[in-house]
Amino acid sequence: MTAPDSRAAVEAVWRLESARIVAGLARLVRDVGLAEEVAQDVLVMALEQWPRMGVPPNPGAWLMIRAKHRAIDQLRRSDRLAGKLAELGHVVREQERTARDGATEVDEVIDEDELKDDLLRLIFVSCHPVLSTESRVALTLRVVGGLTTTEISRAFLVSEATVAQRIVRAKRTLADKQVPFEIPPADARAQRLASVLEVIYLIFNEGYTATAGDTWTRPELCHEALRLGRILAELAPTEPEVHGLVALMEIQASRMRARVGPSGEPIPLLEQNRGRWDRLLIRRGFAALLRAERVGQPPGPYVVQAAIAACHAQARTAADTDWPQIATLYEKLSRLAPTPVVELNRAVAVALADGPARGLDILDACSAVPALRNYHLLPSVRADLLAKLGRLDEAAAEVRRAAELTRNLPERKVLLERAEAWLSAGEQ
Repeated sequence: MTAPDSRAAVEAVWRLESARIVAGLARLVRDVGLAEEVAQDVLVMALEQWPRMGVPPNPGAWLMIRAKHRAIDQLRRSDRLAGKLAELGHVVREQERTARDGATEVDEVIDEDELKDDLLRLIFVSCHPVLSTESRVALTLRVVGGLTTTEISRAFLVSEATVAQRIVRAKRTLADKQVPFEIPPADARAQRLASVLEVIYLIFNEGYTATAGDTWTRPELCHEALRLGRILAELAPTEPEVHGLVALMEIQASRMRARVGPSGEPIPLLEQNRGRWDRLLIRRGFAALLRAERVGQPPGPYVVQAAIAACHAQARTAADTDWPQIATLYEKLSRLAPTPVVELNRAVAVALADGPARGLDILDACSAVPALRNYHLLPSVRADLLAKLGRLDEAAAEVRRAAELTRNLPERKVLLERAEAWLSAGEQ
């Protein structure tokens, strides 16, 4: 195997196995930062050795065993952690014996149930509320997603140094606060799960609608968030909100190909070619929503949002959309998650169900909320409703304000074109 082929093999195995390796190490050394450093050392070892020796028949086990050897070396240098040596050494010896006895599959070397628990612990730790939102996102993509700092920085349009700082700061905070590497106890699990879901959805949303830059979407982030959500759904099968989030992301991701025009311009939902929607992802979303409902608990915010997405997916054309049902669901969502953005979306649904004047009443109430003062979608939506009421000059002024506020270049271009069109129509 050539060096490039070996490198590609290492990178492919690493993307699949890195979270499992970091999770297994973190359970033993009780330090996510140390676990990730050891895992990176082993990645370098594979890059050096596999081109010469070939890819081992059991690459995941090869990486895990050597990672635990490396962890022993690290622990020997630390009196504080010396007590872990006996436990870790026993684990490594048992895995080496299993490998010598002819194991050829990763799950013969690693206890699969234990591994699932380790992964769940790692997700909860990397999304711990003690960390800032930015740090949670960066650390999760790094240690759970296996992304490099370069990939993360490119996705979020920040410097590699900034991403590296966030990750280092997150690891230091977890160590300083002595955050335990554990699945939270029952009384704390709901709050911690909400943090995990928030991080995954933040990653998805940045991919679905980029907040800045010269592209409207970043599909690689959507794919990564979906992968993390699907993993979490396997690890926490009795949590309806996990399935609700997965359903929401599956259905929204189904529209990705239809959301961008030939020149990279954004295409609104009601103007999309629904023949380009991915029916497989829609079916997967419906299946996840059904799993959430089968748990038998009252629907939470993600389940309700998934139900809204399902209403859109069921409509063969934009005209077939059941806007009264969507407006009802948004009203339910506003009770579960009373945020300004939910109210903004509810205004759109009410406008399409009961007329733009009704929607504008709700929107005007939102205008006084400080959190929306510089949110570009508020004047953008208000402009659309004003245009529907024939108030084109006011609509053009609002959409120009939206263009000034957005940091996404394709969106700004579309908004300015809309302003020019309304001004021209108003002059006729």
